Amino acid sequence: MPNWKLIAKIMGFLLFIEAGLMMLCQGVCWLYDEGIKAFSPAIAIALLLGITGVIVGRNAGRKMGRKDGYIVVSVVWVLFTLIGMLPFLLDGYVPDVASAFFETMSGFTSTGATIIDNLDAMPRGLLFWRSLTQWIGGIGIVFFTIAILPAFGVGEVKLFAAESTGPMHNKVHPRISVAARWIGSVYVGLTVLCILSLLLCGMPAFDAVNYAMCTTATGGYGTHSALLGDFYHSPAIEYVLIFFMFASGVNYTLIYYTILKGKFKKFFGDAELKAYLIIVLGASLICAIFLAIEDPLHDVEDALRQGLFTVISLQTTTGLATVDYTLWPVQLMPVLLFVMFAGACSGSTSGGFKCVRLSIIYRVLKNEFTHILHPRAVTPVRMNGNILPTSIIQTLLGFVALFVCSLFLGAFILALCGVSPNNVHPDFDYYEAFGIAMSSISNVGPGMGYYGPAHSWAILSPLAKTVCSFLMLIGRLEIFPIMILFTRSFWKKG
Repeated sequence: MPNWKLIAKIMGFLLFIEAGLMMLCQGVCWLYDEGIKAFSPAIAIALLLGITGVIVGRNAGRKMGRKDGYIVVSVVWVLFTLIGMLPFLLDGYVPDVASAFFETMSGFTSTGATIIDNLDAMPRGLLFWRSLTQWIGGIGIVFFTIAILPAFGVGEVKLFAAESTGPMHNKVHPRISVAARWIGSVYVGLTVLCILSLLLCGMPAFDAVNYAMCTTATGGYGTHSALLGDFYHSPAIEYVLIFFMFASGVNYTLIYYTILKGKFKKFFGDAELKAYLIIVLGASLICAIFLAIEDPLHDVEDALRQGLFTVISLQTTTGLATVDYTLWPVQLMPVLLFVMFAGACSGSTSGGFKCVRLSIIYRVLKNEFTHILHPRAVTPVRMNGNILPTSIIQTLLGFVALFVCSLFLGAFILALCGVSPNNVHPDFDYYEAFGIAMSSISNVGPGMGYYGPAHSWAILSPLAKTVCSFLMLIGRLEIFPIMILFTRSFWKKG
């Protein structure tokens, strides 16, 4: 059975972290003279629950089982969201609980879909909280805690395994806390470099900090409701964001080995990175060609930049937009849906299916064709020169089944839910519902049709927002840690 006292103790520590994060946002409120009503009650509740958890778990011991890790990781994302949504409700900028939960879950899962129509009217403190939720959620709540709190010291391996993404995990260091700090330093380094680059391009300081956090988290929350291309009119800013979105979609362990260890051969020889590059360049080129054909007067550089920005933004599941891609030629919509599905690299902050899984599926299919022609041939599946164990392939097949079933079931339910009764949108069809479901489970942000980058998702019904929130959560945690809680065997003794 789960060690509930230990779980309560860990949850207490994690809530202290959330209280500290909200204190930073409270500081921003004071800096811009915005009062204290938004964050003070939420901070008090987080501290109270944190103290309660630590007291309950004071004699819990240090032995953590695998089940405990899954419970902690699953519950903490929901609990962080429930407390994190309070500032939106208390300040009155979000009308109801379902919308506030949606907005906060979209932040922590680094999805970036929003129900707020007028961001320019929001207080700076709340805007910073939106960006901060994405920055913490991008690297992972538990992973972030392990990195900054070495004394956490309880079940680090179990917690890391439950929250980390991708079918394979490369060890940077035998101790998870040390590895977390090293990978976290890469994350912080990318964020700081992005801030400095945006400042050099002329972006205001507050916007630069927020957009840098959301870019490296591949989240997509902005500080303005207008599209980036309409608000800044700066190709330099767009190219900076293109570079950092792409870099944030690369496996952070791979970046660490390349930058800090100088293993460039390992970087350029990585099979997943090659797949990532092929998809990005291929899809961007297709988009650029179609844009140029659609408008012969279209500037070539502008077409290439728009195609590159949109593809990288959707594939890395960042969700930032310089143009409304839903107005592009209809032939490009399957391409954009595919890159939303594919995602970037495992071990990055991006969501989606992940390129490593596509690479493994390609190798499995290639081997099957070889077996058809040569039934006696022994052809193990290899990745980066290593033979993949059967367990990884079996887990991959299970993930594919769950991912696809969740996607189609989510789209079906969303099509039935529709929009809020007081917001009639007659064009809400299965295509748009599928785009919303794809965007939610892949943690992309913008969807298709009306729900693209030009509009918020505010008109969705409360039930539809709840369904989207659940899809965001299972997509961010890659389904298994959540779904396993609903199995009978998980709760059996032993």
